[in-house]
Amino acid sequence: MPKYVIVGNSAGGIGAAEAIREVDRKGSISIISDEPFPVYSRPLISEFLAGERTLEEMLYRPRDFYQQNAIEALLGQKVVGIDFPGARVALEGGESLPWERLLLATGGTPIVPNIAGKDKEGVFTFTTLEDARRMDRFLEGKPRVVVIGGGLIGISLASALVKRGVGVVMVELLDRVLGAVLDEPASRLVEGVLREAGIELITGQTVREITGKSFEEGRVGGVVLQDGRQLSCGLVVIAIGVAPRTELVKNSPVKVNRGIVVDRHMATSYPHVYACGDVAEGYDFVYGTGRLTPIWPNAYLGGRIAGYNMAGKQTLYPGGTAANSFKYFGYPLVSAGMVNPQDGCEVLVSRQDRSYRKVVLKDDHIVGLVFAGDIQQAGVAFGLMWGGVDVGPFKDALVRDDFGLTFIPQGLRRAGLGVSPREMVP
Repeated sequence: MPKYVIVGNSAGGIGAAEAIREVDRKGSISIISDEPFPVYSRPLISEFLAGERTLEEMLYRPRDFYQQNAIEALLGQKVVGIDFPGARVALEGGESLPWERLLLATGGTPIVPNIAGKDKEGVFTFTTLEDARRMDRFLEGKPRVVVIGGGLIGISLASALVKRGVGVVMVELLDRVLGAVLDEPASRLVEGVLREAGIELITGQTVREITGKSFEEGRVGGVVLQDGRQLSCGLVVIAIGVAPRTELVKNSPVKVNRGIVVDRHMATSYPHVYACGDVAEGYDFVYGTGRLTPIWPNAYLGGRIAGYNMAGKQTLYPGGTAANSFKYFGYPLVSAGMVNPQDGCEVLVSRQDRSYRKVVLKDDHIVGLVFAGDIQQAGVAFGLMWGGVDVGPFKDALVRDDFGLTFIPQGLRRAGLGVSPREMVP
């Protein structure tokens, strides 16, 4: 009988399995994934599409990881239901597995709005390796691509497409790109970088209809925007974002808000059932409550905390927050926490031609930051935010060009300023 069953084979599931094995060397572990691949780094799928990495170079752990840790890897198998009172998970092929401890690390599913023509050949989403592999076959003729969505997924995809020599039109419903992770000044800097790379940006619009080719109606030939404009293209990629993949707990005893609600042990409302990663509302140390923070490091950390607790080692999740570090078209950005401040916050800003720094304070504690162009000291600022440090005595230096550790009292440096959440996990 499997003692531990993990649904999901990405950062959270792997983090949990590793933590379990640190505590329990003998208990059986089964990891179930509807993807057929060994665990790989999802943030690298754009580099795979660009031809810069192979699957082997994307692997998050060696291929023998499962064997070395005595893990039963049920890859390419889909969980279709969970019997909570009977403590069994049902697989698509008819088999079921019993569990004593269950982790739901199911991640997110692409948001696909009800656009007319969305079922035509040549319409894609972009969240998995298989999405990238399927899309790759359509890019050989270098067709023009319409990307619906100007968030992290859309810009990551656009970067890969430009490297492939493909023309890109990006359509974003909001009036600016990256609206969920950047403030307006940083978004405008990014828009300038995108246009310099040859991407056509259309903001404040969405796609109303995906049309077919004149000689082959079933294949993508163009799109019609909300305002009636028509654009020709050979591919459409819907990159609006992802929603927590909660269908397995629908109409179940497990409490769900936007995602699965978990406590500081990553435990759900049902005994012996845990959740982590993009599907879970884990503790956000900036807001002081449970929130969705769908980023890779938080998924891994949350998985480790879940794994420790599943194996009987009581461990509290220290908290994560929305934090992103990325570099597209040679332009680096970092954002974290509350980038669009609430009432009662103090905002410090420094801006030059192509660089921008913003730090958001509340009661002299950092609760948010945006660094664009020059991100050299973003890690120090995040360390101060993570550590809950009172920065009042030196706050005016936080956005200076020469800001660094020398501005910080020696006692704070000795206390471990800049230690990451992952390093603090026992």
